[in-house]
Amino acid sequence: MTGNTHRELEFNKILEMLREQALSDKVKERIELMRPYMNEREAIRHMEDTTMARKTLETVGNPPLASMTELLMAVEMIEMNGMLNPEQLVAVAVFISTCNRMKNYLKRAASASESISNTGYSISDLSALQGEIEVSIRNGRVDDKASSELSSVRKKIAMLTDKAKDRLNSILKSNEQYLSDGFIVSRNGKLTIAVKREYRSRIPGSVIDKSNTGGTVFIEPDSVGKIQSEIANLLVEEDIEIKKVLYTLTAMVEDELPRIKINMEAMETLDFIFAKAKLSIQMKGIPAEITGGSSIELTGGRHPLLDSGKVIPLDFRIGYRDSSGELIKAIIITGPNTGGKTVVLKTVGLFSLMVQCGLHIPAEKASFCMRNMVLCDIGDGQSITENLSTFSSHMTRIINILETADDQSLVLLDELGSGTDPTEGMGIAAVVLEEMMKRGCLIAATTHYPEIKDFARNTAGFINARMAFDRENLAPLYRLEIGEAGESCALYIARRIGLSLDIVERAHRAAYHQYKGNTVKPLEFNASEFSGIANTERRKAVKKPRLSLIDKDKTETPDLSDKFAIGDSVMVHPQEYTAIVFRKVDKNGMVGVQIKKKKYLVNHKRVELKIPAGELYPDDYDFSIIFDTVDNRKAKHRMTKRHREDLVVTFDEEYEIL
Repeated sequence: MTGNTHRELEFNKILEMLREQALSDKVKERIELMRPYMNEREAIRHMEDTTMARKTLETVGNPPLASMTELLMAVEMIEMNGMLNPEQLVAVAVFISTCNRMKNYLKRAASASESISNTGYSISDLSALQGEIEVSIRNGRVDDKASSELSSVRKKIAMLTDKAKDRLNSILKSNEQYLSDGFIVSRNGKLTIAVKREYRSRIPGSVIDKSNTGGTVFIEPDSVGKIQSEIANLLVEEDIEIKKVLYTLTAMVEDELPRIKINMEAMETLDFIFAKAKLSIQMKGIPAEITGGSSIELTGGRHPLLDSGKVIPLDFRIGYRDSSGELIKAIIITGPNTGGKTVVLKTVGLFSLMVQCGLHIPAEKASFCMRNMVLCDIGDGQSITENLSTFSSHMTRIINILETADDQSLVLLDELGSGTDPTEGMGIAAVVLEEMMKRGCLIAATTHYPEIKDFARNTAGFINARMAFDRENLAPLYRLEIGEAGESCALYIARRIGLSLDIVERAHRAAYHQYKGNTVKPLEFNASEFSGIANTERRKAVKKPRLSLIDKDKTETPDLSDKFAIGDSVMVHPQEYTAIVFRKVDKNGMVGVQIKKKKYLVNHKRVELKIPAGELYPDDYDFSIIFDTVDNRKAKHRMTKRHREDLVVTFDEEYEIL
């Protein structure tokens, strides 16, 4: 798999979703570098791991896993012959505790997955080490009970500290008039009293510090100085005893380091497997069957990066034998723009990568053959910095694919032959497909060329498919139908939204090179679908304005004037333009919408309400601010004050039909 494929199929986004399910930094790094397995047995084993882990999650619940970040730091410190600090020792103890809980979890999981349960046998029981750490380290410090020497030193320190405080309190009571504060103050690690600067000589002792203003000095009285010197010596002894404890515990951890590392590897393996299982649950995935044959069959597939509630499930198959026994290894997908052709390619390619990585895919049923590579040309790849046009970019990638592909490759080609002269582009597309077939690749390609549809219909190993389209509502259905070629529906859409039949017929003849009197297959329009559209001759005779597309003698359209209100925020389909309504639905079923300050008329069936005007503007809002030109608004304002013959307000009633 190339970096280009990785990016175009958005496999990196799937890996990012998987990374979010993992806890260990090492596992996150492993996921980032994850690539499809090339060995069938290995791919199947990893798929089974994901399946068993998901079953375990659903049966036993979430496993006790840890991030192990602090533990890794502790291991690195030991390997550098360093001493572990209390926090790192606590991380070791917590990890051992987590391993013990994991062993118990895996025992409970045995009924759901024996293979995952067996991982628990490699986890060593290090409870003795855990106990030593927990006795010696408490609340983030070495505990008094860690050694008798440490306990003895700390008792002496506590006794002398209390003695020093008693003396200081006595001095405080007898010298209140000389003090800035009536309590003991700790400065530079010593107990002192705050004395006003002018009474410095009244309290015998050493000045330890001064206030910021200099008005107060902090004095260690002579009678306390000797005690605090003894405390300082004891603190040195305490530090020595603490280090002895820490070095002893570090040595114990080092002795168990080989088993700790094995436990870490086991926990990282489990973290990786359960991350895949969590992702499966998140995307409602299933395990796909992995085969060594040459077929891909998918039922109810849903692209994992699209809204699962809105995406239309995909049924797809390739590399199978049809009813006549012919092996179908290439599928040519046609249909209107934005109809979902590219999504089909991306879904099949992405699923192939996921399956060979041992990941579940969101589908009802799936079977994927092993592929050594998934090669694709999706998107125009135009580059300003590399001075590549759309066509040049396509050809560069196709050349790379031709140099790489073999009978074990899956090749995905989007809009093959586009970006150049249609005749030459069609010729290139046909030859490229023919060459790919010679190499034995599995091929899925999209195109608008009618000649390529004929090529697929008449060439062994190829089959046509189309994206279903709702002609009534001018909307794509995003459903793949294998066995029939599709249409771009450009002429149909143009006629449906009001282009005269005469112009549409001439365009049809021109498109199929039959413009100069040659026999042409008539356009297959259903008359009832166009009963509301007046023909060109009638419009000329009546001389209606350009926006009047409905014959008044025909059946009147129901009153739809209240369907939208002025100021409603709407979505125009199928382009999915965001617009604002400036004129309600008229008797012809056309609603006025403003898109980026330009006004259009659109059939009300293609307009979807998003946010009512009442939720966007106050009741008395002046919509001329949005819909009128600045000159018109100024002119209207001046007209309200007095008559002005030089002022003109312009209204443009002829709007472009979208």
